[in-house]
Amino acid sequence: MTGIYGGSFNPLHLGHLSLGKWLVDGGYVDELWYMVSPLNPLKQETSNSLLPDTVRLHLAQLAVQGHKELSASDFELHLPRPSYMVSTLAALSEAYPKEAFTLVIGADNWHLFHRWKNHEEILRRWPIIIYPRPRYPIEVGNLPASVRYAEGAPLYPISSTELREQIAHNPAYNGAHLPPSVWEEIRQKGYYK
Repeated sequence: MTGIYGGSFNPLHLGHLSLGKWLVDGGYVDELWYMVSPLNPLKQETSNSLLPDTVRLHLAQLAVQGHKELSASDFELHLPRPSYMVSTLAALSEAYPKEAFTLVIGADNWHLFHRWKNHEEILRRWPIIIYPRPRYPIEVGNLPASVRYAEGAPLYPISSTELREQIAHNPAYNGAHLPPSVWEEIRQKGYYK
């Protein structure tokens, strides 16, 4: 089973990595693809804070180096925009007919799931794994049969937004919560300044 974890990954940080490793180690998925996405249609991330697709992909690829069950994928970047997960999953299933895919989303996204394009089709065609997010309780007993809650998944106390703020405004920031290779690339190239 291949987990598809979509996001802007602006940038991919140690929280993303620790969740991926936890899902693999716990047998939820055999491998996890971080699906680097264009801007999420439901997010209002400003264009000046979103690094170009190719840069975010490169940073994600640096982050997963040395983790053979984790990979950074550019698949969604080649699909029509706006980017909808139902289209991505359908295209993946067509491109990789022997793969079994499962969608990995946070509890915050599950609370918005009814707003996703063709969310009923996603539920019908692909299993979903929900990981916990603070302040987004999940009633496990009310989840559809195709949805699993990753009870005990690590909660990471940092977000990409907070990291961008640190990089931009804190001269003492030293790359905490980022893989060293990612921080080195960000520092050298002056990203998020």
